[in-house]
Amino acid sequence: MSDDKQRNSNGSEPRSGGNVWFVLIAIVSAVLLSAFLFGGSDMRLRYPDLMKLLAAMAEARQADNPLMPLNDQGNLESSPKVDEAATKVGDAARAEGSTDAVEAETGTEETAVVAAKPDAESAKTGSTEDGTAAKKIIDPKVTVIVPSTKNDGQVEFGGLEDVRVADGEITGTVAYRTRGIDNKGPVGPYRMVEFKTIRDTNNEAEHKRLVEYLNASGVTWDNARPSRLFRDHWPELLMIGVLVILGVIMLRRLGGVGSPMAFSRSRGKLYGQEELAIKFDDAAGISEAVQEVREVVDFLKNSDKYKSLGGRIPKGVLLVGPPGTGKTLLAKAIAGEAGVPFFSLSGSDFVEMYVGVGAARVRDMFQQATNRAPCIIFIDELDALGKSRSGSTVGGHDEREQTLNALLVEMDGFDSNSGVIVVAATNRPETLDPALLRPGRFDRHVLVDRPDISGREDILRVHVKNVRLDEKVDLKDIASITPGFVGADLANLVNEAALLAARAEKRAVGIHEFNEAVERVTAGLEKKNRVMNEDEKIRVAYHEAGHALVAAALPNADPVHKVSIIPRGLAALGYTMQRPESERYLMTKSELESNMKVLLAGTLTEEMIFQDISTGAQNDLERCTEVARSIVMDYGMSRLGRINFRRSSKSAFLAGGGGDGFQMSHSEEMAKLIDKEVARIIEDELTQTREILEQRREVLEAVTQKLLEVESINNDELTQLIKDNGSGPWLVPGTVKQKPRAQIKSDEDDSGLAVAD
Repeated sequence: MSDDKQRNSNGSEPRSGGNVWFVLIAIVSAVLLSAFLFGGSDMRLRYPDLMKLLAAMAEARQADNPLMPLNDQGNLESSPKVDEAATKVGDAARAEGSTDAVEAETGTEETAVVAAKPDAESAKTGSTEDGTAAKKIIDPKVTVIVPSTKNDGQVEFGGLEDVRVADGEITGTVAYRTRGIDNKGPVGPYRMVEFKTIRDTNNEAEHKRLVEYLNASGVTWDNARPSRLFRDHWPELLMIGVLVILGVIMLRRLGGVGSPMAFSRSRGKLYGQEELAIKFDDAAGISEAVQEVREVVDFLKNSDKYKSLGGRIPKGVLLVGPPGTGKTLLAKAIAGEAGVPFFSLSGSDFVEMYVGVGAARVRDMFQQATNRAPCIIFIDELDALGKSRSGSTVGGHDEREQTLNALLVEMDGFDSNSGVIVVAATNRPETLDPALLRPGRFDRHVLVDRPDISGREDILRVHVKNVRLDEKVDLKDIASITPGFVGADLANLVNEAALLAARAEKRAVGIHEFNEAVERVTAGLEKKNRVMNEDEKIRVAYHEAGHALVAAALPNADPVHKVSIIPRGLAALGYTMQRPESERYLMTKSELESNMKVLLAGTLTEEMIFQDISTGAQNDLERCTEVARSIVMDYGMSRLGRINFRRSSKSAFLAGGGGDGFQMSHSEEMAKLIDKEVARIIEDELTQTREILEQRREVLEAVTQKLLEVESINNDELTQLIKDNGSGPWLVPGTVKQKPRAQIKSDEDDSGLAVAD
């Protein structure tokens, strides 16, 4: 066995509890089998029938020994008498060698007594009806025939032996065989079985009467009973065993792996080198992040180079970024490139309800890693473990804080050149404790941000390797229509496009499927079966046409990609999709104002056409108000001055922010002024937007009519409608401004100037 396989087999221990259902089925089967084997092993012999059998045996004993004093027989005056006719018939039948005993017919409720020959005893061996081994079989001298308790037939008892008398029941052995109904049918052989009789009455007189019958019949009996612990209490013992087994299983599930009390064992999963086939080439679209972590891989491969120069590799690497950007994938690529063991676990795996368990798991995790160095420990969702301790109200002694303290100590405790590197990932770095982020623990912070257009193209190229694409599909065009998409979104996009092509019975995935997939991801599924009445449909068409016209009339607004009145998602009755022409990281005041105008255009169009507004603009107004408030409070673009009135708690690591919390830093009087300024800005934008729509009324009607006919139009169709129905300047006067004089010179221009000199 190779070293990697040994590591894998030792580290990735299987978790218990996966076969719980199998254990439960086995337990239920054992219960049923025990009930079958032990539940019906005792033959039921009714107390009156037992007394009649004892009386018959006593009379037979008296007949065999007439000189026996009556006092030795007990008081038998109340005992039932043996039917002499039945006895004679039985003796005659036995004398003729008949195999069937003749039964005296005394009615259904009465018991018949048959006397056998005294010398007919013979020891035999047989088997019971259920297949179990029977005791010795004899031909009893005296028997009683009684109705069966299981069916309409009859049974015959005799040969009573080894009677044990207890307070509530009587047990012993008796010869037993089945008979037919009304003395018809086959007669089975005798077999010795154990019987149990429940005493109906247990008073002193009845007990004295029973003792007299036992003494007179000559049966061996005793009050002492043998130990029958398992036979009498097997259900209780079985249930105790079941509870013990289930308790062990639950303890193993709570404790992870190992023994039932192994709560302190780490739950990290160890991946061997053969299981990590991911390389840096698979982590496309995050080239900057890959370059940052290449030094970690180089250290793990060539650690002597750094040690000889006195260099120190970072103890920890913190990967931060929005969800779905590939942080976990990058961590696996580090281990795959380095060719070292890879421990993977989540921050929540350390958190436990029992105090001290999380800290013990941290210590065990680092102990395992040290034994397998060089290796990588990857902690996903670090914020579940490393939240800041400043906001704790427990006094610093809760389980989570103890676990965090143990992590801090372990990261500070082991040698920096020991070959153990901690890689963690989180999308909420603003919540982490500052002690984790200081140098010496997580020295290097690597941003895994949303990819740009070239990064998205690279990611798409990775995900379409196994997809049959149409020849006309250009991945660059798809990357251009997916701004803001992360790696997970692009993977889902490719999968949705493939599903759409398969649904349409196409042999390859075309650009149409990708466009439809983008709309499904961003706007939701089409609700073609949702039927709107004519008034609502016309109102929605005017609403979306207003958005599109204002966006097309403003040069600093994102171009319109598609306008549709087909309902999508949960609440959208229509939508206007805008897509930026390039990656944007800054927004100017005029661009923010243009976005506000586009958002307000829908409700203003309804007001112009219908002299009434609807509730369909709720989301537009919400977004417009937030933009206006950000202009005043965050960006300092209002008349209140270049002042920031609220402090953002968004992440400093993420370009798009990693949180949405704010802390207000102004007085109540200033709050009133802010509200007035926000209202003034929105009112100014409403006035300007109304003028844009009134000047382009003809185009508005043409676009609306086209939407009612075809339900959706793209950018080219919108542009053609504007050319055919517009008059005068289309762009809003004053929005096109002179470009700045300063320009970025290319390398060719620099080289040309150098030659000229």
